[in-house]
Amino acid sequence: MRPTVRTWIKHIILLLITLCTATVAGVLYPFGSSANFIAGDPQTAGELWTFFQTLPAEYAIMIFKTVTDLFVVDGLLFEGLSFSVSLLFILISHEMGHYIACRIYKVDATLPYFIPTPPMIGPAGTFGAFIKIMSPMPSRRAVFDIGVAGPIAGFLALIPVALIGLSTMKVASPAQVAFSTGGLTFSDPLLFRLLAYFFGIDLKFGIGNSFYFAAWVGLLVTALNLIPSGQLDGGHAIYAALGEKFHFWTGRIAFVAMATLSVLGMYLYSSPSGFLFAVVLAIMMRVKHPEPVDMTPLDAGRKVIAVLTLLIFTLCFVPFPIQIN
Repeated sequence: MRPTVRTWIKHIILLLITLCTATVAGVLYPFGSSANFIAGDPQTAGELWTFFQTLPAEYAIMIFKTVTDLFVVDGLLFEGLSFSVSLLFILISHEMGHYIACRIYKVDATLPYFIPTPPMIGPAGTFGAFIKIMSPMPSRRAVFDIGVAGPIAGFLALIPVALIGLSTMKVASPAQVAFSTGGLTFSDPLLFRLLAYFFGIDLKFGIGNSFYFAAWVGLLVTALNLIPSGQLDGGHAIYAALGEKFHFWTGRIAFVAMATLSVLGMYLYSSPSGFLFAVVLAIMMRVKHPEPVDMTPLDAGRKVIAVLTLLIFTLCFVPFPIQIN
């Protein structure tokens, strides 16, 4: 299965649109420094109705002004591109890890589909990317290798982005940190904490920049993909390593755990961010994993890699990604 010229054009167009939406998202709240936002604090039912009536026009004006500012305000375009190019580098590395592994095993698969979203509606300007596998898996070994190749490649790609973000992070007072995030706190994954400790950076008083936020989103995407459920990358790995029965139960355990964390996050931090994980897992839990042709168990080397993938998940995952102060 080789992509035609028409296929290449379609995928490149999706990539370029995603580059544009992510660039705009990278300068808007909560990732960027642009002061453009949709004003409004409706208190009554009438004010709320008026707010929603005017919302499409207000949103269009905000996006138009932000796009204009990208080419007028000094440094704003660099800020947006620093976010979008870094994030797309991570996403492309992740998907090409899957794609190259598919080619190695002669498994038919599409090129990566990038999913652009309107800035602030999809906060990062994208819901990520995916490839679609078009032929049966030849073996459990192929299921495992194709499944883990994506998150491993994406994780390796985000490390230099994280290092740039942390090394260029500005240190500020607690009041400045609270103002810069607008009352939002982005929980630092273990990888950030370890890198910050190694370089002597106090994350508590650090103001996130474009590279930091791109790596943060990349870590969040990697953690989500490595949850052992359905046809997520972690689901492929657990199916190949431990079999269908373990895959069935880990998916349900993961859903219960994430649903519980979502409720706790809403109660403790007024943050609905964890519900995204719970909804994805609710869908994935109902998706049956396709059975490969060859069910020969994995060798010892791949089981070691499975443990390393679990370590990557530990470095990426945070139970409450966003906290509202």
